[in-house]
Amino acid sequence: MKKINLVVIAVFFTITLSFGQEKRHNQYLIKVLDTIYHLDQDPIDEARRLREKYGLESEEVKKQNKIFLKNQMITLPKVMNIIDTYGWLGTDIIGEQGNTTLFLVIQHADLDTQVKYLPVMREAAKKGDVYPRNLAYLEDRVASKQGKLQIYGSQVKYYPETKVFDVWPIVDPMNVDERRKSVGLGPLAAHLKTRFKLDWDLKKQLKRTADFKVNR
Repeated sequence: MKKINLVVIAVFFTITLSFGQEKRHNQYLIKVLDTIYHLDQDPIDEARRLREKYGLESEEVKKQNKIFLKNQMITLPKVMNIIDTYGWLGTDIIGEQGNTTLFLVIQHADLDTQVKYLPVMREAAKKGDVYPRNLAYLEDRVASKQGKLQIYGSQVKYYPETKVFDVWPIVDPMNVDERRKSVGLGPLAAHLKTRFKLDWDLKKQLKRTADFKVNR
């Protein structure tokens, strides 16, 4: 009887300790992800600001890009470890910014990493642990990197030969806003104008999509 009681007590303490560790661990992850968020976003935001002032190919922008790549050597392994260990955690565990940070770091990763975690993100989205709009961004990012048509029109590329930004070709451009609405994104024309100062020309994009299909 005494032996059984000891086993019960041991199990009780194990469970109690696990729950206690989990609560502390969540707070720890929130702090870690806050640091990662700034390591990822600060050089990107600064590069965007400097691009407006000095141009995309300026030394000032290149310096921020180097800082980002250096930071990525820290942020990407940490985020991959978090996802591999716990799965894609929702806002209920790591908060809104923490959840967004997981997405941002994977969104900025190499293609192989993005392809690896895209199915994980899809499953998390089904459970409500990923914002549909963030999944849409990663779907488009992977498609554009793989040389495929994007779905939601979220990816704008810089074309060195013309030195201009333009939307990566889209599946069925005429109905892109319906698809965007389904994942919580606003009209593409407004997004392009506000974020990139680009005009949405449906006729032009229909032609670009048609040309893309012929030349791929």
